[in-house]
Amino acid sequence: MEETSTQTMEQVNPSQDFIFDIVHQDSYSRGQLLLRTFFGFFYIMIPHAFLLWFMTIASLFLKFIAWWAVLITAKDPKSFFDFQLGLLKWSTRVSARMLNLVDGYPSFGLNGVDDKTNVYVAYPETLSRGTLLLRAFLGFIYVYIPHGICLLFRFIGLYFVVLIAWWAILIVGKYPKGMHNYVVGTFRWIMRLNIYMSFMTDKYPPFSGK
Repeated sequence: MEETSTQTMEQVNPSQDFIFDIVHQDSYSRGQLLLRTFFGFFYIMIPHAFLLWFMTIASLFLKFIAWWAVLITAKDPKSFFDFQLGLLKWSTRVSARMLNLVDGYPSFGLNGVDDKTNVYVAYPETLSRGTLLLRAFLGFIYVYIPHGICLLFRFIGLYFVVLIAWWAILIVGKYPKGMHNYVVGTFRWIMRLNIYMSFMTDKYPPFSGK
């Protein structure tokens, strides 16, 4: 099992250009676990998904404009970048609760605050036009296919880890640390993949959740 960073939420080391962390709590609420399991779709997923759906449409529109901006100027407009990062943070807050990685209710909005999740991507001052075109025309082959194959097997393990962790929280009120690291690491891997293919960075995502 992988070890996650001990980075404190919302703290950023200037030398780091990417952070994805979700707090591992010392104890978890059995009541909240059961509430999310049986009613989470209604009081978490429906209100958040409704708003995120519109935000995602806006995100796709901005990505289209930003693609041309990068091609012409080699820069991603800062306001567009901030919007995409805010959307990633929002979806992470929701996913962390629905996967029982943390307790509490996820805040709404692109600027929502959360002391249990930390997503940070450094704004790139310049981006490569060549890498932009490479992703556009060959990204499916050299990014999605190899990473998709690896993540397929990882998701098989994820299913069993999440199931076992659910029972562990219900019985002992704790999420096994190694299992928590595995789930967080899986989503850290996916996040790196997303920001690369959304040309928020030129760094090719590693085949790792660390």
